Amino acid sequence: MAVLRVVLDQVNDVVDPDQAEAARSLLRGLAATAPQKCTIEAIVPGGAGDLAVDGADTLHRLSLARRELGAAWQLGVVAGVGGGMIHAPSLFAPLAKHDRANDYDQTVATVWDLRAWTAPEQLSRASVLWQRSMLKRAAKHADAVVVPTHAMAEELAGLGRFADRIRVIPGAAPTGFAIPLDAAERRIALGAPDRYVVATGTAETLPAVFAAAVDQDADVFVVDAAAGSAPAIAEAAVAEGLAAPRVHVLGRLAAEDRAALLAGALAFVAADSAPVWPWRLVEALVLGVPVIAAESGVHHDVLAEGGLLVSQAGFTDALRDAAGEGARRLSVLAADRSRAYSWNGSAERVWTLHAEL
Repeated sequence: MAVLRVVLDQVNDVVDPDQAEAARSLLRGLAATAPQKCTIEAIVPGGAGDLAVDGADTLHRLSLARRELGAAWQLGVVAGVGGGMIHAPSLFAPLAKHDRANDYDQTVATVWDLRAWTAPEQLSRASVLWQRSMLKRAAKHADAVVVPTHAMAEELAGLGRFADRIRVIPGAAPTGFAIPLDAAERRIALGAPDRYVVATGTAETLPAVFAAAVDQDADVFVVDAAAGSAPAIAEAAVAEGLAAPRVHVLGRLAAEDRAALLAGALAFVAADSAPVWPWRLVEALVLGVPVIAAESGVHHDVLAEGGLLVSQAGFTDALRDAAGEGARRLSVLAADRSRAYSWNGSAERVWTLHAEL
């Protein structure tokens, strides 16, 4: 009997909702695609209370709570974790010296976001320091490091001595992500007008999107906005001629609200080219929403022919196409591209990776 041990560090304290949901979705995918005579054990922090983790056959509860566990693992103190096949769906991994050849121990970590190296100003100092420290440990001790795109794999290769240990396994939309039955009511509650676009980005990357929205007489909903960023984003919109009341700056919405808002949009626009797995872009594909994305290696990998890749100067023409004659074509392309991503497909590749190791 082979046991795959999956780290679920955010069962209590959720610090990154997208990565927490990805870990849960991957675990369910692993359970659905498990080879014969293979079981799954979830490694969870202490203090979790009574847990029923969907997809795990057993639980291995550690003595330390998540915060203390993160500090200990950052220092390489992994006592109590045990060995075997360990898969961490993030950098939160027990990375320490082990013997894969003789004891058959193996540890795999995952990197979804490289902004700690490429755009550290977008993250807290503590997060940047912790991620950089854990990647150094991964370079030294991980048997493989998973990233979701080939573009990110190329960037990661320049951040440490990983040799041939980098693997590409994409993410997907949350399991069951779909338009809710009360989508219209949810859009009304969010203040959505008849014509609007949904966008992700920063005050520095969104101006071309605002200009495109002015051209189409549309509002802009900026989702996943960083705390405290609303004034700067609104100022950038006004500078492009989009009145402040037509800019709706939101943080992370619940899945049902995200689906409802995306479903009614003229298009989804990803304005930021940072090397991060584009969670909202993939959700837009699932719903068949026309997608426009800033030219970047990550967006090229994820979107391929499923939408429009444009330079900053190309957003206006792209939105004209998406809101006009190209709407149906781009919707079909988006839905077709979404079939490339599923948690069961990613899980099968995780099983294959550990079998190869």
